[in-house]
Amino acid sequence: MALVIPKRCFEPITSVSVYYMFKDFFLVACLYLLSEWTWRVLPSSAQLAVTPVYWLVQGTLFTGIFVVGHDAGHGSFSNSELVNSICGNICHTFLLCPYYMWKLSHKHHHKNTGNIDKDEVFYPVRKSQDPKVRLLIPGFGLGIGWFMYLVHGYRPRGVAHFNLWFPLFKKHMFQCSVSLACLIGWCLALNWCRLTFGLGAVLYHHTVPTCIFATYIVIITFLHHSEEGVPWYGDDIWTNVRGQLSSVDRVYGWCHSLIHNIGTHQIHHLFPKVPHYRLEEATAHFRKAFPSLVNISDDRILPAFCRMFAKYAHQNVVDDKASIHFYKKQEMGEGVGKAGYGEMEMHRELYRAVCMPSQLEELPLLFALKDVPLFNSRLNT
Repeated sequence: MALVIPKRCFEPITSVSVYYMFKDFFLVACLYLLSEWTWRVLPSSAQLAVTPVYWLVQGTLFTGIFVVGHDAGHGSFSNSELVNSICGNICHTFLLCPYYMWKLSHKHHHKNTGNIDKDEVFYPVRKSQDPKVRLLIPGFGLGIGWFMYLVHGYRPRGVAHFNLWFPLFKKHMFQCSVSLACLIGWCLALNWCRLTFGLGAVLYHHTVPTCIFATYIVIITFLHHSEEGVPWYGDDIWTNVRGQLSSVDRVYGWCHSLIHNIGTHQIHHLFPKVPHYRLEEATAHFRKAFPSLVNISDDRILPAFCRMFAKYAHQNVVDDKASIHFYKKQEMGEGVGKAGYGEMEMHRELYRAVCMPSQLEELPLLFALKDVPLFNSRLNT
């Protein structure tokens, strides 16, 4: 049987990954120096135009650094766990994110993607779990919402990423302690910068770009798995294949390559071991082999986020017995029961593509060779 995705796409090259990490930090340093230069040579009034551009681009580069650390968390940065841990801690600590704790919660997301009852974030909520009084912050609070998520997680299944004794982290106390120690050390370094260069400099060059990065992460993460007609499954019918295929590919325009193609998301979920610099190549092969399984949205990112957030706000509470849930163009009830979802004309093609057993059985076989672990076994590791 012909190989759908070339074997090289599954093989992280440490030198290439390190190159991207150093490249991102180098670009951040260059942009910092350029910004300082503009303050010396341009009139203060010019900063009204320069500063927002600086923050946007620097925050975009920060997002690229996060994606490199995200590769490390998946083992797609290097085949060496030590290298992954060192580089992952460097990248995520810079952005005030606890590397190993987030790695574990993100792994939980990958093992339960698209599962209403077990996924990690931005999932529909069952009626019985929905609090009587719930404050939904517009846009999930964007950058602030990201740090709120790190502190207490996404309710009702929150994960406290800074709590070493949280059940998800108890068996990984040493690695989580290292990540927490890195964060403490970096906060001390930032405080030294505050004392040396002033609070304004730290806010200008690190805090605001970090908030821009955090905003990126909220938008990207939400849009990865939220689109009209893309299903969320109850645990009674959810499978790994169905869940991973419910991811959505999006193109992020001018910054797509700067954030390392993370919007190309279906292949990342099908095979987390594919490094970011192989995502586009692997995706091209997947789309050619399985065109009916592809989820792509060509909408502009910010309008898509606003549109889907509005739908989420009105349609994210589902019936306790619902087996599948779609965000719909028109209000059609909060959830679709197992007996009826195959009859809905607006989702008939999606049902065929995602839920038909013949396709679900064929997919693992086409990817399985002696050198590439079976699809289901890879997802369950």
